Amino acid sequence: MPLVVGSTTLFGHSIFTPIEKNSPESDKNRRPQYKDAILLSLAFIKKNVSGLTIFRLFKHCCLRNFTGMTLTKDDRINGINIGLMLLSCVAAFIMPFEVFLFAYAVMGPLHYLTEISWLHDRQYFAKGKYDYLVLLLIGVVLALWDFAAKYKWWPFNSEENMMMARDWNIYQKLMFIAFFSGIIVAFVKNHLLKIAGIAFVFFISVGIYGQLYNDQLSETGNEGTLTMLLTSFVPTLIHVYVFTGFFMLFGALKTRSRSGLWSVLVFVICPLLLFFLFSDHTFIPVSSYGKTAYGDALSTDGFFGLNKEILERFFDKKLSVPATITTNEQYQAFYNAEWSKMVYHSSTGILVTRFIAFAYTYHYLNWFSKTEVIRWHKIPKARFAVVIILWLISAGLYAYDYKVGLQWLFFLSFTHVLLEFPLNMISITGIGKELVTISKNGFKPVLAKSK
Repeated sequence: MPLVVGSTTLFGHSIFTPIEKNSPESDKNRRPQYKDAILLSLAFIKKNVSGLTIFRLFKHCCLRNFTGMTLTKDDRINGINIGLMLLSCVAAFIMPFEVFLFAYAVMGPLHYLTEISWLHDRQYFAKGKYDYLVLLLIGVVLALWDFAAKYKWWPFNSEENMMMARDWNIYQKLMFIAFFSGIIVAFVKNHLLKIAGIAFVFFISVGIYGQLYNDQLSETGNEGTLTMLLTSFVPTLIHVYVFTGFFMLFGALKTRSRSGLWSVLVFVICPLLLFFLFSDHTFIPVSSYGKTAYGDALSTDGFFGLNKEILERFFDKKLSVPATITTNEQYQAFYNAEWSKMVYHSSTGILVTRFIAFAYTYHYLNWFSKTEVIRWHKIPKARFAVVIILWLISAGLYAYDYKVGLQWLFFLSFTHVLLEFPLNMISITGIGKELVTISKNGFKPVLAKSK
């Protein structure tokens, strides 16, 4: 019996597949119609969110030139971005896992390379010319630590050394140092104060923070909230969604752009649509390749751990182990199978992945759509050639084996997050400054100062 969501079928084809009920029917019978799915998604969103004015905003920003009204460069870019948000939203509805994997493998490396190049030409928005070396060094150490764990180098070459390495909590401590060092290099110009501040952060991390982390872990079995944010979410969803939102809001306030504020509003609304529309159904079930590339509960490769962390922390998802499981092998098989069901086939798991797919896809599209504003492409031809060659190699690694691509591009992806910390801090404080100015002078365009 076809499911009823606005309309049971389009053109004689049922386009929904229940998430919880994967019947063993053939691929031909269960394959949704892509075109029909997209059409129904757009029609349903337009019908149900018209009160939120998303479509009117898109028309206002993108189509004003067809109605004889003046279209500014700023309005055109913001209109394009609203369209890209809606496109990312629809794609996340239809194939959340595969859309994310594609965006991460194809657009991700080009984004890392071009943004690092752009940041380098702007001194990484730090006060000192060589301040970025602190963040770069942390990125190198974390990459080496990750390689050591994957390839069983020291200190992961024996069980005894592995226990010792876990007690060091290198990853947690270095993320603490990187985050707060990013704040220091963004705002402190005096060299002595800067060195003293970073040294203070280092000793806090090694001493107080490290001990608090160990105490929390031994008492509750879980990391504390600060550690969870720094290690699990700052390098991932906070980077691609929260900091992107801050960057957009800062730009809109700084330029007094009304269309920019509308684009921020749509950016906030899109995740709500992803969670509340079609919440019990999926268009296209995750493929076998998608599961292999995304990972599982027993592997440290892939992105499975992020979904599991979200489901545990924010949706209180836990496993109830039956008494019949008595051996470690049985437990591991049960653990992996149950978490795979939750991540890949439960309604909550699909909703979480929709948001992840949207956040990453639009994060990359936002960067490339603002080329005229950011001007990341204005670099020497030799450097641009190197960027393109490295991007093609990166995409080739992902095409050859997705997990190989993840392993070898860990340094690039993680380091670009660290190097962006000063810019993130400047954007956050810039929002505060602009709001204060607007509260005093109103939302008036800022006149350029004459030289």
